[in-house]
Amino acid sequence: MFSKIDALLRGEEAVPWRVLIAAGCMAGFAYGAVMGFFGGRWLQSCYSGLKVPLLLLVSTLVCLPNFFVINTVLGLRDDFAAAYRGVLSAQGGVAVCLAALAPLTMVGYLSSSHYTFALVLNGTMFALASLAGQVTLARHYRPLIARNPRHRIGLTMWLVLYVFVAIQLAWVLRPFIGDPSRPTTFFRETAWGNAYVKIFVALFGV
Repeated sequence: MFSKIDALLRGEEAVPWRVLIAAGCMAGFAYGAVMGFFGGRWLQSCYSGLKVPLLLLVSTLVCLPNFFVINTVLGLRDDFAAAYRGVLSAQGGVAVCLAALAPLTMVGYLSSSHYTFALVLNGTMFALASLAGQVTLARHYRPLIARNPRHRIGLTMWLVLYVFVAIQLAWVLRPFIGDPSRPTTFFRETAWGNAYVKIFVALFGV
């Protein structure tokens, strides 16, 4: 398994689908469990452990039909399997990087009991993991772009679409950390709101 994860991150070989999914789920659960342990709440830890791989996997699956259409329109359907393997590899890379950062998150929790600090800390960890995922995605996409430059367009479209979907899904799945002053729940009461409306209101005060 570890040799396959190394190959996944380096983009050196086609890692089997089952390994990609298993690595993403296990690593995502590991970080989610640590993220949800803020305030020492075991139930929230379990919930968050389930939510992180769910966020990565469901976001990817929701974007799959549109990504297929984009590749077809660009005349890249023959490369779709390799392109989507690259996307899954990137998601696996994000999860593995998050798991590697989990000890730092726990140290952060031991250093401060402020909920705002926990939010910023985890946001930073996700940003770092996302950067690592983009590096992994670039490595897997390099031979595709060398074969057909139109894959750059497909890659850009994927990133825009994925970020759009992931932000909304993360809003629906919250809380990931959970405020210790609130009851522990899997979903918030307002879970099915629109993340982009909230962002707009926060920015412009409308």
